[in-house]
Amino acid sequence: LYGKRPNGERNEAMITENEAYSRLSAKCAMGEQCVHDVCKKMQRWELSDDAQQRVVKRLIDERFIDEKRYARAFVRDKSRYNHWGATKIKYELMKKGIGANDIEDALTEIDEEESLSALRHLIESKRRSVKGKSEYEIKAKLVRFAVSRGFSVQDVLRVVNLDED
Repeated sequence: LYGKRPNGERNEAMITENEAYSRLSAKCAMGEQCVHDVCKKMQRWELSDDAQQRVVKRLIDERFIDEKRYARAFVRDKSRYNHWGATKIKYELMKKGIGANDIEDALTEIDEEESLSALRHLIESKRRSVKGKSEYEIKAKLVRFAVSRGFSVQDVLRVVNLDED
């Protein structure tokens, strides 16, 4: 299945449209996929643009791909297991070309209490390893860390200040 390019790099061999459909339908059956990820895969297989469009249309028509379903699963997984905040999740879904309405609908999957609890836990565990010359410097580092994980500034400030009590 693998070939070598003239410069010696390995790449997946070119495959037919039917093979691409077969592989991708199996992949979609194992876990949610979005059009963006499926297209990237087909580009690596060097499938023509027309063939890619036909495969994607067929996968959507046969409900192997459903962007709304994918967005909901992505939100659940990233919030629950990776402890990402809504901002980061939204940004990552936008990068994958998921529609704004589908993103907003999917973000309702995030339980606010669960999210705040995850944020508290994240900050508590990070606080153990953060060093600073003052409490202010430590809090600033914690705020930057939590915001980089996609939590809202308001929630982060609230949690960081509550940790002081």
